[in-house]
Amino acid sequence: MARRENKTLPTDADVGAFIEAVPNKGRREDARLLLDMMRRVTGEEPVMWGPSIVGFGETTYAFADGGEGRAPGLAFSPRSNRMVLYLPLSRPEVQEKLPRLGPHDTGVTCLYLKRLDKLDLGVLEEIVTASKPKAGGGGAAAAGG
Repeated sequence: MARRENKTLPTDADVGAFIEAVPNKGRREDARLLLDMMRRVTGEEPVMWGPSIVGFGETTYAFADGGEGRAPGLAFSPRSNRMVLYLPLSRPEVQEKLPRLGPHDTGVTCLYLKRLDKLDLGVLEEIVTASKPKAGGGGAAAAGG
């Protein structure tokens, strides 16, 4: 399979500096919480992917034409209006936990959260744990591109 270079790639940017520069105090605090949780659950050190995505681990995924790409295994980004978690939401073990999480929206591989203090953080950790890449890939990007 031919490997393609994604637009969003790992960088040498400082994750801590990125999080401390998040303008919204609540979003910054949520980013610190997610940083600690994802580091603990994955056992991986965070890496900046592009200018605004904090990733843990790496996975590869296949395109319909047989090409291959790479992405963080799990990731989050503190956007201005909500936190975005990049997870394999199509997994049944993730789907079954979502109704217990609290207020959220979903996309193909994105979990959108407005405020972590409105969620069941134990369920969020269960979701992150169930989302860890499996041997041979299967991270966030593998679930939907």
